[in-house]
Amino acid sequence: MKRVLSVASEAVPLVKTGGLADVVGALPGALAPLGCEMRVMIPAYRGILKKLKSPKPVWESPDLHGGPARLVRGKAGAMEVLVLEADHLYDRDGGPYAQDGRDYPDNAARFAALSQVAALVAREGIAGWTPDLVHCHDWQTGLVPWYLRDSGIPTVMTIHNIAFQGRFGRETLPVLGLAAEDFHRDGVEFWGDVSTLKAGLMAADAITTVSPRYAEELMRREFGMGLEGVIQARAGELHGILNGIDTEAWNPGTDPECSPFSAARPGGKAKNRAALEAEFGLEVPGPLAIVVSRLTDQKGIDLIAPAIEPFLAAGGGLAVLGSGDGWAESALSDLAARHPGRVGVRIGYDEALSHRMFAGGDAVLVPSRFEPCGLTQLYGLRYGCLPVVAAVGGLADTVIGASPATLAAEAATGVAFHPVDDLALRQALMRLVSLHADRKLWGQMMRRAMKSDFSWARSAQRYAALYDALCAS
Repeated sequence: MKRVLSVASEAVPLVKTGGLADVVGALPGALAPLGCEMRVMIPAYRGILKKLKSPKPVWESPDLHGGPARLVRGKAGAMEVLVLEADHLYDRDGGPYAQDGRDYPDNAARFAALSQVAALVAREGIAGWTPDLVHCHDWQTGLVPWYLRDSGIPTVMTIHNIAFQGRFGRETLPVLGLAAEDFHRDGVEFWGDVSTLKAGLMAADAITTVSPRYAEELMRREFGMGLEGVIQARAGELHGILNGIDTEAWNPGTDPECSPFSAARPGGKAKNRAALEAEFGLEVPGPLAIVVSRLTDQKGIDLIAPAIEPFLAAGGGLAVLGSGDGWAESALSDLAARHPGRVGVRIGYDEALSHRMFAGGDAVLVPSRFEPCGLTQLYGLRYGCLPVVAAVGGLADTVIGASPATLAAEAATGVAFHPVDDLALRQALMRLVSLHADRKLWGQMMRRAMKSDFSWARSAQRYAALYDALCAS
């Protein structure tokens, strides 16, 4: 049984701001059948300790970055967790990283503390449990491989989104537990600052990211966000491993939020669409597209309004759920005001409503400018809500765009477009209209999409093989 410590800033079901939490929360269960005992370590943000089953303190310190701290072991569902309790660092009104859109000024100390205690657990063990390997996620834990670089303990660094780099001023070196001699081009220095993500990329024994295409893209200037040189230098240790989804939580045959349907029995889809139209106050004769997304520039939200008019004129409709940048929320709300009965917008996030939208929608729009993996399109495939995607990152790896060749080969599962601009999206939406009008063809594509396997099983096998190779060497 291989023991793995997974260190992250968030994990389902305890705390979530994005897809990182889904991955961290899913891996322990997916790896358990493969002989891997994974424990997840995260900070004790406000309210988290109350969610733990059987909490038990296993370590304490009188002074961790300015206040007392302790490590609490417990369970969240079947997942074994270690939660770092340090109220002066984590017990706050806002989210895990920011309040009212502003990063906490002491984020360097907050995540250095998490990384330092994780490194301590790796070196010394905790309550009779010592990991064979440490798996770190994103900039918040990038210092762990750096702290462990001479320990002989294997480390894996996963990039979920390279846009978030953990950049802090040089004056934070002591806070980060770093020495002046660490601050150089082949160390933690990044354009005059410290980057905790770069620290992890330089020091980890292996680097993974969340899709094969994104792994390739990271070596190019337009996607590498300044770190492409580091990624290129470590290309031999880079692995693109596609994320999976929780196929029990996302199952149209058993989902309590919708009328049941499946690839073999797709009839319930029509009931769900009627219910979704009613919920959004829509009457749509053609295909009903949905958007379930953060409303940001990265997600290509600015392309929707300029691209969608011909689609609406051809009978299409749009239902949107999400929140994000003010300009994006306003643009979509204005679009809905101009097209009552055809466009409906809900600002905010509602997990149950998102399930009903995938169940009732004909297509899900994912026009991201870059997308490390993306889960939205996978939920769409699972629910026969065919993805209309920009051909980037994990979107390109998971959706087979309809073309004469892929339709003839009976392989198409959605619509893909490139370049990522409003003209290409407009053409993709009109392609969607024509595909949807051919009911036999559309039914075949829908059933094929629903049969796609994006469970965690395949991905977990690749992680387990990587862990085995690192521990053996």
